[in-house]
Amino acid sequence: MASIEGTILDFRRLDELASGGTALHRLDARAKVLVTIAFTFSVVSFNRYALSALLPFFLYPVVILALGNLPAGYFAKKVVLFLPFALAVGLLNPLFDRETMVRLGSIGISGGWISCASIGVRAILTVSAALLLVGVTGFPEICRAMERLGVPKTFAAQLLFLYRYIFVLTEEGARSSRARELRSFGRRGRGIRSYGSLIGNLLLRTWLRADRIHMAMLARGFTGEFHAQRPSRFGGRELLFLLGWSALFLLLRMWNVPSLLGSLATGALP
Repeated sequence: MASIEGTILDFRRLDELASGGTALHRLDARAKVLVTIAFTFSVVSFNRYALSALLPFFLYPVVILALGNLPAGYFAKKVVLFLPFALAVGLLNPLFDRETMVRLGSIGISGGWISCASIGVRAILTVSAALLLVGVTGFPEICRAMERLGVPKTFAAQLLFLYRYIFVLTEEGARSSRARELRSFGRRGRGIRSYGSLIGNLLLRTWLRADRIHMAMLARGFTGEFHAQRPSRFGGRELLFLLGWSALFLLLRMWNVPSLLGSLATGALP
């Protein structure tokens, strides 16, 4: 439980990174949300065998990391946590799709392996884009931007509360787990039967703590409105940011840049 607590609570660093002072951080959150949506739709719209065409899309996370002055190693570790779940989706593809599509010398690569690799690349791109969005914007600002873009206010509020509840659940779970270990002797009290009461106690503790947090919010005048940490407006910089990246994504979606470059290089050879 301690490792799970450390892993999840480490995501709080995203909120700390979102308080940076770069030009990217100062952009209106709506522009960054729309660009991330355009990026995600562009990546997932490829056919299942697309692989080389996805590689130029890595330009976006690399540029965002550089402009936002974000730690690349931290985000790489977070993406790796999600990668096994994505690979599990395409793990059976090589068993059902055995037709050879690519040959590397005498080695034939089936369509199943290509589609599995494509799923992994898409997962890396989309997850990294989502994490970078939180890292340069902050989850509260993302929820506020969604509300200003037309998402129902209730849904945006519930999404933010769910994000906060994850940390409450993790903290209370770690306390309950430590209490169980301190009250156990050897293997006593640590069997499968103890998990029933542990889970029930965990849900009760998190519910009571969440209720106390809600009462504290009401006492401080919370009326359902989320106030921005920094004032922002959708201006010329945001429009340029949105149109520039959207145009690039469209071009990368329409043309397979690595294949075009390969054809040009092959045609240039004598």
